[in-house]
Amino acid sequence: MPARPSLLYVTDLAYPARGRRYCDEDIDLTARLRESFDLALCHPRDTTALMDAFDAVVVRNSGPVLGHQEEYDAFRAQALARGIRVYNPLHGRGDMAGKRYLLDLTAAGHPVIPTADRPEDLHRLPEAAAYAVKPKAGADSIGLRFVPYEELAGLTYGELLVQPRVDFRYEVSFYFVDDLFQYALYAPDPERRWVLEPYEPTGDDLAFARRFIDWNTLDHGIQRVDACRAPGGELLLVELEDLNPYLSLDRVPEKTRDRFVADLTDSLHRFLAA
Repeated sequence: MPARPSLLYVTDLAYPARGRRYCDEDIDLTARLRESFDLALCHPRDTTALMDAFDAVVVRNSGPVLGHQEEYDAFRAQALARGIRVYNPLHGRGDMAGKRYLLDLTAAGHPVIPTADRPEDLHRLPEAAAYAVKPKAGADSIGLRFVPYEELAGLTYGELLVQPRVDFRYEVSFYFVDDLFQYALYAPDPERRWVLEPYEPTGDDLAFARRFIDWNTLDHGIQRVDACRAPGGELLLVELEDLNPYLSLDRVPEKTRDRFVADLTDSLHRFLAA
């Protein structure tokens, strides 16, 4: 019997996510992937020590990198130096590389919440009742706060991003494997952003999401495009999650979940063969 490909699946099963159980998603997903791969789970702090024994490393619900920044930086450096296959590949341009991309997308005129990181650029932001201030290396709303415009000048810039607080109608996320759209979920109540329901995207919605998938140029991997429906009806990008996006697979029908696992399995086989 030929050897099956082996995967080191990186997850923090004890990460205390608000309103979600990351561990349940990874337990279910790894059970399904074991039908096609030899697989072992490990904590993100252990990845560098273990990764040489596997055909690829799959980074999934590993929690915010801020919780293990030194270990993550070492893993990333060693994986690149030693040619370790990492899924998602480490050249992603979205959250994997920090929040700088929000500035780049703003400057290029993409439909994104306008973002600035220098006091001299604050005048380019639209007027708002309050402004979101977040660290460039932030995740999972860590470090996020809202301040009035008068306080922006007194901030210490360099590692901060500033955005107008958008009075959005709802948030919606689009999930992709490689360039294949899988499903969309939305939070109809802005005050309960983790209570997600299936969302049927329009053609314009999918075109919006695909422009960011195309911009990111990842041939392989799982990506989540997070957006908000602005008061004028347009979608604005909130985040392009290409490091370890939580998938909310428990919120989609079984048929959709089966298709996702099948497409992910095919993607991993193509990735290993590339």
